[in-house]
Formats: sequence, C-alpha cells, structure tokens
Amino acid sequence: MTVLTQEQRDAFWRDGYLVADEAVTPIQLAALKAEIASWVEQSRAHSAPFGPPTIDGRPRYDMGVEHTAEKPALRRVNNPSDISDAYREVMLDARMVDMVAELVGPNLKFHHCKINLKLPGAKTEVSYHQDFAYTPHTNDDIVTALLFLDDIDESNGALTVVPGSHKGPVLSLFDGDRFTGAVAADEEKKALAQSVPCFGKAGSVCLMHTRLLHGSAANGSDKSRGLYICVYTAADAVPIARNPMPSSNEGRIVRGVEAKFARLKEGLVELPKQPKTASFFTVIGQDSKQAAE
Repeated sequence: MTVLTQEQRDAFWRDGYLVADEAVTPIQLAALKAEIASWVEQSRAHSAPFGPPTIDGRPRYDMGVEHTAEKPALRRVNNPSDISDAYREVMLDARMVDMVAELVGPNLKFHHCKINLKLPGAKTEVSYHQDFAYTPHTNDDIVTALLFLDDIDESNGALTVVPGSHKGPVLSLFDGDRFTGAVAADEEKKALAQSVPCFGKAGSVCLMHTRLLHGSAANGSDKSRGLYICVYTAADAVPIARNPMPSSNEGRIVRGVEAKFARLKEGLVELPKQPKTASFFTVIGQDSKQAAE
C-alpha cells in the first residue's frame, strides 16, 4: 500500500515541497518530545555549546546568545539519531521514511539529521538557502524531511518556502570568497516576496526537495517550534562534498538495497565550506552563546 496519494506526489514534484499529516505515530511523537524536554533542561546548566561530541568532535548541543538558565535558547541538536533510541527509530522506521521512498525511489539511504529548535522568544532565524548547496551529490534525488515536533502556525517561526524554486538554479552561498551560507541579499528579497509558510500539527512533516529555496523567521510567540530534520537520498546519489554533519549512520540504507552505480546529473556544482562550529547558525551570522561571553 502507498502512503502518499498520486495527487500528493504530483504536488511535490510541481511545487518542490509537500506537507503531509501523521508522519509518525502518537507514541513516536511523545518519545521525541520527551527527549527534547530533557535536553532543554540539561541546557540550563551550560553557558556554551556542550554534550557528547559528534563524530567530528563538535559539541552536540548549541544555544543562541540569548540563552540563560532561566530562559533557555537551545537551538540545535546535531545528529540526535546517534544518541537517542527514539530519534533513531523515527529516522529508520516511520511513515515519513516511506513517504520519501515513494518520492525518490525504493532504494533510499540516510545522510544526516538534526533538530532545529526555536523555544519561546528565541531569536533564531534561518536565512534563505537551498540544502543542495550545503550537501551536493551526483544527482539531486534528495529530500529533506522536516518533522513538526510542535504545532506550527503564523506565530512561532514557521518554515517558509518558494514554490517551484527547485526547478531553477542552485544559487551561490558565497559573497566573493567568503562562505555566508545564505543567498545574496537581492535573491533573499525576491524569495521573501514569493514565499509561502508551511503550517501543520505536531506529527506532520514537510517533505522538501533539496533544491527548494527556504528560510524562517524568529519565534515571537510563547510556543515552542521544533523540527526534527532528516535528509535522505536516492541510493545512487553519492556525496561530492564532505557531510557538514557526519553521523555514524551516514550512508545507511533505510529502504531497499545499495546501489551498484552512482547516477550522474550533468552540471557544475559550487562546493561549500563546511562549518567548524557547533551549528551552521554561526555561519549565517548568529553567534553561539559562548561567542558572546
């Protein structure tokens, strides 16, 4: 049985994204939210990025400069599937994985995951960019699955996307020789004028093509906005740049079988500069808590 309708699959390829309900079970969602709550509590005791390091030695947890013990601003958890059974289970075996497989083919592998968290009043913003510019592969059958950990509406910093932009060029994330991690100001202005928000209930997922332009504003509400973001690729899409967030599960086949050949898509690909800090927010000009001390 298929998970997505033909209408949903057509909408994804037409628009470059699709919001679908019930991407995880209520039990899975509750387990994910419980882990988040525990990590937020842990963050109260820290004034700089912390936690068991990722496999490239960076801190697991990152906070914004506004973070305090009284008002935490935990904003990133790197590769939670490496340290959490609940997050590993969803990464491997949730309805959202089946949805992705129906979009890019039956043979599917995992690339990396992260949590982007905007706690109430958080100042975190995401400048407009395309994921493919961070994680170029030999082809672009790549889907970023953004699982809603909270109800998301117009008040709490929803993801905004530019429909159809996945059919256009991959825009540069450089200003001259400096890697900014975001498109140029004039391109962002155009993107903002064309963008639409992605709203939904907790447990929904936004399936986003890797070339789709997207960003998000700060959370000005008293409600949390969390996303569990998993990147999946067709098995025959092979990375041509180092993973910005290497994982012990990188390359793991989650549906189907391994590919015997790499599939190549013609064209030039600008190679990114990978962040060395706890999260890419520092690349786009939003310092971690420690940088302000």
